[in-house]
Amino acid sequence: MKNWWKETVFYELYMPSFNDSNGDGKGDFKGIIEKLDYLKNLGITGIWLTPFYQSPKIDNGYDISDYYSVDSDYGTMEDFEEFLDQAHKRGIKVIADLVLNHTSDQHKWFQEAKKSKDNSYRNYYIWKKNPNNWESFFSGSAWEWDEGTNEYYYHKFAVGQVDLNWSNPKVREEANKILEFWMDKGIDGFRLDVINFMTCEGITEDNPMDEKGEQDHKFDINQPGILDAIGGINKCVKSYGDKFLVGEIGSENLDVLKRYRDDGLLDVVFNFNLGSKKNFDAKEFYDEIEKMEKDLNGYPTIFFGSHDMPRHMSRFGESKRDIERAKAVATFILTTKGVPFLYYGDEIGMTNLVANTLNEINDIQGRTNYKIERQKGGSHREALKIANEKTRDKSRSPMQWNSKENSGFTTGIPWIKINENYKILNVEDERNRIDSLFNHYKKMIRLRKIEETLSYGEYKNLKYIDGLISFERVYEGERVYIYINFTQTSNIVLPDGVYEVLAGEAKNILIKNEILILKKGRK
Repeated sequence: MKNWWKETVFYELYMPSFNDSNGDGKGDFKGIIEKLDYLKNLGITGIWLTPFYQSPKIDNGYDISDYYSVDSDYGTMEDFEEFLDQAHKRGIKVIADLVLNHTSDQHKWFQEAKKSKDNSYRNYYIWKKNPNNWESFFSGSAWEWDEGTNEYYYHKFAVGQVDLNWSNPKVREEANKILEFWMDKGIDGFRLDVINFMTCEGITEDNPMDEKGEQDHKFDINQPGILDAIGGINKCVKSYGDKFLVGEIGSENLDVLKRYRDDGLLDVVFNFNLGSKKNFDAKEFYDEIEKMEKDLNGYPTIFFGSHDMPRHMSRFGESKRDIERAKAVATFILTTKGVPFLYYGDEIGMTNLVANTLNEINDIQGRTNYKIERQKGGSHREALKIANEKTRDKSRSPMQWNSKENSGFTTGIPWIKINENYKILNVEDERNRIDSLFNHYKKMIRLRKIEETLSYGEYKNLKYIDGLISFERVYEGERVYIYINFTQTSNIVLPDGVYEVLAGEAKNILIKNEILILKKGRK
């Protein structure tokens, strides 16, 4: 079946860090509008916007205080509407990150719920006089005492991110109203944050502890009733036509992921089993796509970067020679079966940000881990090292547009440190070099767009031999042969036939990281 999202190359755009138009040091919608032609030129046909709603930002906007307002840091509703209109005029779809698992503790629903146990909003959240042992995913108890009503409220993440009670039909009605509001604006779909964490059954028994003495989140995620809740979201969204639903599922287990991928549930789920790989290992990449082909129903997602993980350029190697590795990864993302997601800056090989002081770390995880290490008796230097490892900020530094002051991102003081390598690694320089990573991405995206087989084709002869991943994609009689060499050298022998060379050179010996993509005519 044809769907626009199967033909789309998505680009995750981290709102605070893409482009600042007014000099306040934070990216905004007017700044994005200024760069839409850049994205179109690159070949991007879909944007994933991270949260832009009103928020106190204790977790970078994933704590929403008003689902119906644009946060003033990013502009106005009129700015958003202009951005959406301009994106659509350029043939770029837009999906919005939406958090339905929890709200900010500043949300009017929670402010009302705290007033009394009889308040009409009380049951929008989860309250207990005697809570169980469930722990927050940000460490510590998942329960916070409310002195006003003498009960604990439940929060899977930060204290200021209060879990909604999805067993309450009124919460589901509110969720539908939110979805409809943004679809009426013209949004093309949603990325649903931590969607399998929603509390649909209520608070059950204590979670067990594993052999390491850490809590096994057995009962507080993937609860009975979760599929019914997501089915309701699907019904609402699909009533607007061919809208796209992608879910963040907190698991790398394909048996868990496949539960959520269905025509009546989510169109696709994020596959962190592939995307979060720590090492540049072609065999591991191959094993994961083979497993997904065998065990994951529907289309997978193919990505190696997001706002929640270290940049893959730093995971897989930062030296100049490793640009060839990055090109191989780019080819892998854009030719394998699935919906490709790029993370802003990956097209130029942006690397992890290193914080030299605690003040350069903004997110909860980094600062919490610094505090924990200091409490253990670790030195400031040791604690800062661990904080750098644990922080998600390292992949959130501002886009490196040029070698001028503040990398061309802002005329003001950036909200977070700009990576110090921007003077030698930036969009302006990359676009001007024929052999750059940027121009390789551009070429591969164009190839994917031209060759429909790369969007819809099934696998044939998926193989791994000595660092070489090869496969065929077949669709409506067209056959495309892909050879991606992840090693120093590798020998291949092409099958008999007459080919059109789509990328690389038609020769039987591949050198380091060379890409060869061929097309054979109709059968």
